[in-house]
Amino acid sequence: MDLLVLRAARTRSAPVRASLCVMGLGQMMCRQWVKGLLYLSALGAFLAYLIAMGGADIAGFFTLGTHEADPWLGTAGDDSILMLLRGLMAFGIIIAVVLLYRSNLRDILELDRSIKAGLTPPPFVKSLRRFFDRRFYVAALALPIAGVIVFNVVPIVFMILIAFTNYGGNNVPPALVDWVGLENFGRILALTEIKDTFFRILIWNVIWALCSTFLNYFGGLGLALLLNKKCVKGRRFWRMFPILAYAVPGFITLLAFKFLFSYGGPINYYITQAGRNAVGFLDIDAGIKARLIGLGVNAWTSIPTSMLLATGILSNMREDLYEAASIDGASKWMQFLKITLPFVVFSTTPVLITNFIGNFNNFGVFYFLRGGLYMDGYFLASDTDLLINWLYNLSIDNNYYSIGAAVSLIIFIITSIISLSVYVRSNAYRKEDTFR
Repeated sequence: MDLLVLRAARTRSAPVRASLCVMGLGQMMCRQWVKGLLYLSALGAFLAYLIAMGGADIAGFFTLGTHEADPWLGTAGDDSILMLLRGLMAFGIIIAVVLLYRSNLRDILELDRSIKAGLTPPPFVKSLRRFFDRRFYVAALALPIAGVIVFNVVPIVFMILIAFTNYGGNNVPPALVDWVGLENFGRILALTEIKDTFFRILIWNVIWALCSTFLNYFGGLGLALLLNKKCVKGRRFWRMFPILAYAVPGFITLLAFKFLFSYGGPINYYITQAGRNAVGFLDIDAGIKARLIGLGVNAWTSIPTSMLLATGILSNMREDLYEAASIDGASKWMQFLKITLPFVVFSTTPVLITNFIGNFNNFGVFYFLRGGLYMDGYFLASDTDLLINWLYNLSIDNNYYSIGAAVSLIIFIITSIISLSVYVRSNAYRKEDTFR
């Protein structure tokens, strides 16, 4: 049992026990009329909601409908996905009421303690002012938190729930959808075509994320170190040039590269002018060429960000460390390995993990370069598709919503485990005060 409820149940005060049974009743017994009426109104609205539609929404969440519609006969039926969403909202409302009920108990316990101490309970307006003075952060964060719950948490939970249904293919409204438990995950691992595609793409996805993160991070760091040298002429221009490349919208850059490497693009033009046959850089049989082009294009769009980050960090490096290292006979390479690299990696570990997750879920690169290609040996995918691209092909283009949701849940688990494991083991987490 909740400790707050247990504490209220053990109190012999009549107002506390009244609020324990009926939310807001105890406040009204203590002449806190406005506050009590607000709590009581919230309880009344919740009960009315349960009677009117809440109970049916909760029942529909578990059944996902029992009457199938027939468009030909004009027979109305149950919409399983809408019932799933309404049931999810019903549970959210119940959680909100439970939190409000606990707030009611906390308030009446504090009110009872004040009365027993001989203090006069403040009027509602004064209590409201005191709340904003003491807990202004609650009021300030209420709207942003509500937005996060509605636009982030609810879609994620909805996606997770879809992974445990048979939604997709022929099972789309007006057809009824059913709960199937772990069947979708079993299909990924059991069906040969889907299983082989999943593991092929997963291996390539991990290699892509590691190579892209390494290339983008150290490419940006290398540029920042180079432009930090006083011997480099026109450093302002060279700093500005990558930023201009970054300022161009990403999809325009990707489409430009797609044209650049296409059969009718300028690269193949010069190849054919030299008497050679046109090269299918991004064709269905491009193989490793398409993957390398993807790495290069992603580096072009991502290195400027890493360069700007590294430039800001390098500006805070202490020059006396390098002077002391030079006196001790350390080479430039050793200074980089022992001073520059540890400091930069320590400062950017969270960003590095974020970049890895971003590269792991990088949808745009291969979608704009080779989107829509399906290859033999792959189930609705090509050899350059990442899991996020395969998820799009499954769910959006081919209506395999439940399989796609299962894949997205697997992506979430993989990225969460990798990011948390790396961060917890990093010096940025274990030795927070090292470089302070």
